[in-house]
Amino acid sequence: MTEVRLPRWVAESWAYRGFDIDRGALVPFELTKRENVFILTMNEEDNRFNSTSLGRLSEILDEVEAADAPAALVTTGTGKFYSNGLDLDWIMGGNSDWTFADLAMETQRLFARTLTFRHPTIAAINGHCFAAGAMWSLAHDFRVMRADRGFWSMPEVDIRIPFTPGMSALIQARLRPQVAHRVMTTAHRYGGNEAMEAGIVDQALDEHHLLNAAIEMAAALAGKDPDTLEAIKTGMYGSVVEALTT
Repeated sequence: MTEVRLPRWVAESWAYRGFDIDRGALVPFELTKRENVFILTMNEEDNRFNSTSLGRLSEILDEVEAADAPAALVTTGTGKFYSNGLDLDWIMGGNSDWTFADLAMETQRLFARTLTFRHPTIAAINGHCFAAGAMWSLAHDFRVMRADRGFWSMPEVDIRIPFTPGMSALIQARLRPQVAHRVMTTAHRYGGNEAMEAGIVDQALDEHHLLNAAIEMAAALAGKDPDTLEAIKTGMYGSVVEALTT
């Protein structure tokens, strides 16, 4: 498959969405900065992964990656969702030139890139975080989640979509064995406090403190040398990256 990379002006304005141009004319993924911390805010309904959103995320990561140290990245959503995972409606609509395997592989490349990103990454999980969205959150260095709203879950067992070897490797590398087993085989929905108790997230906070806490955590880590950090992460997760990208 040829890698799909949309021009910046397309991703930021009139973005082609595949089977329904009116459904997603804009990809409202905004990158802002507060001192040394970049903040990626996703505001596209349930923030699913498709060719357009993945292209935009790749561009944003390019921008953050190119930043002079110190730097760190916080990702978050708005409203009810952090991310609802793969855009299955787009794939199943019949007009996409991507297959499900293409979408899964390109999303896994996002996981691998995030997992070994040269700057610290924090996921501020503002709402529901499901399936591939939950996997992407695990690829971040740390996670904070709302305690009062939203669930974190991987429902693949209930929707009859087995995990790929790369997905399994990522989940099992980032969660304790029994937690990973429950996550992958039961589709259990974790609220913020339960997710913190299980070690899925590092903090569970109310809505008003969530983003500020993530930014403070990121700011404290922003001074890490990017070359060293990338080398350490690559050494820690080399086998996971291989499983995700091959």
